[in-house]
Order: sequence, then C-alpha cells, then structure tokens
Amino acid sequence: MSDTSHHIVPYSTYGLILLLLLVLTGTSVAVTQIELTKWSTAVALLLAGTKSAFVLAIFMHLKFDQKIFRIMAVLIILLLASVIIITFLDYAFR
Repeated sequence: MSDTSHHIVPYSTYGLILLLLLVLTGTSVAVTQIELTKWSTAVALLLAGTKSAFVLAIFMHLKFDQKIFRIMAVLIILLLASVIIITFLDYAFR
C-alpha cells in the first residue's frame, strides 16, 4: 500500500525558513570575528547543526515523511555526533 496523502507547504513558510537560515549564516560569520578561543568550533558546529535541522525538516520534507525516516535521520546524526565527540576527546587528551 502506498501512502497517497500529500502535504502542501505554503511559500511563506519557505520564505521564513530562508530568512532564518540567512540570519543563522550571518550569525556564524559574526562568530568568526569574535575571539572565542576553544569554543568557536563548538559554536560553529551548533549553528551548522541548527541550520541542517531546518533544511532536513522543511526543505527535504522530513517533517512530513514516515516516522522511520525521522528515526534513521536521528540515528545518523547521533552517530556523526559521537564521531565528532571522540575526535575532540582524542585531540584534547594528546
């Protein structure tokens, strides 16, 4: 059986998400001008993760897809986060 339900996202939602992504991009550029020492990488990754979550949810329609796709996306993100954390721990304790 195929899922025949369709969703229609209004253009205003796309415009608001685009505006939010532009603001977050501007924020990430502004953060590079501030000297945050060892926190600059963490802040940059946090902003990039936030932007990718909005792109996944709205532009890639993950918000409206089946639950298994959302679960798989979360598991992949957790795997990526664990690899990044292990890399930072390796770098910190050398």
